[in-house]
Amino acid sequence: MRTHNCGELDVKHSGDKAMLCGWVHSRRDHGGMIFIDLRDRYGITQVVFDPSSDKASYDTAQKLRREYVVQVSGKVRKRKKGMENPKLGTGKIEVIASALNIINRSEVPPIDIDNRTESGEEIRLKYRYIDLRRPVMQQRLKIRHAVTQTAREYLNKNDFIEIETPMLVRATPEGARDYLVPSRVSTGKFYALPQSPQLYKQILMIAGFDRYYQIARCLRDEDLRQDRQP
Repeated sequence: MRTHNCGELDVKHSGDKAMLCGWVHSRRDHGGMIFIDLRDRYGITQVVFDPSSDKASYDTAQKLRREYVVQVSGKVRKRKKGMENPKLGTGKIEVIASALNIINRSEVPPIDIDNRTESGEEIRLKYRYIDLRRPVMQQRLKIRHAVTQTAREYLNKNDFIEIETPMLVRATPEGARDYLVPSRVSTGKFYALPQSPQLYKQILMIAGFDRYYQIARCLRDEDLRQDRQP
């Protein structure tokens, strides 16, 4: 599908052929040439559609709209002096398109990917897959990943073992109500989602796993409080 992602091309790739896939972030029609910013989770690359280079791809590019999913092939070219974009990691180059394939068309997105206007929570949850395309949301997930990876690396170096405890448990009295899951094989009986992995932690300690860690989900049916996670 692609030879590079939209965040890795640089001047060292000048003259190389590249195939990119992503979403149309923006489209501009300037003086007989069409420019698009092609986006994936790695970054943005500017693609140029010049009718003198490839008339067919230029004609197809006139149909492009925001969030269309496309595949573009072309040659990497260093941008002219003064035309670089220092805000982009790929801002020193552009791709001169020789082929364009529209993989999927898009209606007008219900959420502004650029955060120029704030969407309501209900809309964001309904179109979560679009909300997660926003740079601010992707950055939060990357930060969360980096934090958990750092914690794992530290604990692993200190002889801790990561063990996942069961997610379906017997109901036990805790500080909140249980979320219940009906049993498929035992009619009228239920599992509970764990409010904490406490019992399993104690079993692991007794079994000799004195250095154990887990990034656990604690599922409690209770109202929002400052000292609790609902």
